[in-house]
Amino acid sequence: MHTAHAADTSPAQQLNHWTAQAGAPAKAERGQALFNQRQGGEWSCASCHGTPPTAQGKHASTGKAIAPLAPAFNVKAFTDTAKVDKWFKRNCKDVFSRECSAQEKADVLAYLIQLKP
Repeated sequence: MHTAHAADTSPAQQLNHWTAQAGAPAKAERGQALFNQRQGGEWSCASCHGTPPTAQGKHASTGKAIAPLAPAFNVKAFTDTAKVDKWFKRNCKDVFSRECSAQEKADVLAYLIQLKP
């Protein structure tokens, strides 16, 4: 069964957007550190998405399967603007108890984009 997919953007376009919003270059190293660190809570991004996030993950509390986050391993990753905005907002609040900054989003995306098979 084929599901509809918006595909109104690309990982590169998302990276350009968040980098422009941040007003500074994205750094994959910062993104990797942010992805793997806990911010005073129980979870990091890696808690559900894995380290590295190149295979199917599993939600830490619900056990729900999560598709690979790195775009090279999931062609749908970061291709739907509404979903990107929704998941950054939700996941940042879950992990950091706040929304992520544009710089943090750019850095994490730079990290994810550089992961290759």
